Amino acid sequence: MFRLFVFDLDGTLIDSRRDIADAANLLLRDYGADPLPEDRIGRMVGDGAATLVARAFAASGIEPPPDALERFIAIYSRGLLNHTRAYEGIPEVLETLATRASLAVLTNKPLASTRRVLAGLDLAQFFDEDAVVGGDGPFPRKPDPAGLLHLAERSRTARGDTLLVGDSIIDWRTARAASLSICMARYGFGFEGFPREALKDADRVVDHPSQLMGL
Repeated sequence: MFRLFVFDLDGTLIDSRRDIADAANLLLRDYGADPLPEDRIGRMVGDGAATLVARAFAASGIEPPPDALERFIAIYSRGLLNHTRAYEGIPEVLETLATRASLAVLTNKPLASTRRVLAGLDLAQFFDEDAVVGGDGPFPRKPDPAGLLHLAERSRTARGDTLLVGDSIIDWRTARAASLSICMARYGFGFEGFPREALKDADRVVDHPSQLMGL
């Protein structure tokens, strides 16, 4: 049984693809570019906002202007919770797991936006304030393992008792870099671009959040 569950945010705890895609397409429209399909933008998520913006402009065939990232963050901030919801079963799973293990969040999303989403979806209650690590904090973004290792050390949990739950290749690489166990959320939109051949026999997979109970 794992004693620490560290969750990715977008595509793992929450389905935020539409709001992210809407913000990216509004930004592209401001610069005369055509919108991109929602699922295509979803596959660009995971490495942080700067990389997402760069990928969106590259896919549109235009150079991103100097203020593109700043404008994207402002646009997305206004619509952060327009359509974003916790995945079905996530609140119940977190409530149960919290009685058995420590819980944490590790995301490349900026910390302020992360806290707003967790609070807005009534998920903040399951995570201590210092158990939430964002992409603009003191640790490098995933797949650098520093943030994950910090969360394990913070909870005084051995590496063998720590599980990272995520949906993208970035999460998988983070767990690998930290020599920790990974559970891939195949229901998440980030898994659409995951190279299936990368999965190892020891890697766990779930198709619905409720299956995390068995871990």
